[in-house]
Amino acid sequence: MSGRRVDSVELWDALADAMAADPERYERLGDIELDCVLIMRRPAGDTFRVRLSFHGITCDGVTAAEPGDELTADCWVEGALEDWQSMFANIAEHGHARDQWTLNTLTLFGDRIRLQAADPMGEDRFSRFNQTLQDFVDAYAALPAVTA
Repeated sequence: MSGRRVDSVELWDALADAMAADPERYERLGDIELDCVLIMRRPAGDTFRVRLSFHGITCDGVTAAEPGDELTADCWVEGALEDWQSMFANIAEHGHARDQWTLNTLTLFGDRIRLQAADPMGEDRFSRFNQTLQDFVDAYAALPAVTA
């Protein structure tokens, strides 16, 4: 396990770097055009938001997002930090998400992590590029450990 906090821009930058370093993995899935905001509700009441911009076979934009920024994205995925952490723990344990911890399953049920969009095309884009997004987060399992 990488030891990176899932509610940090650092983690998402590392995942973007991992994607750029492994083009063969993403070429087979095809190009992705998606602007997505991830929202993690922390127990203390503050919320972590990060915008991910995917173009071609790279994530070429990782930025902290402000409240309301999700309305300008194709879609947003929102859930409690605890559920995001559980997803990444599952990825670390198995090398990739399994069972109820895949993005597809989590957003399909929508009881833990929910997919939203301002219009149906945003939800369609998320679904169309779901496997690329899953491979993107599954790369967490191979990230080098962070040392203190």
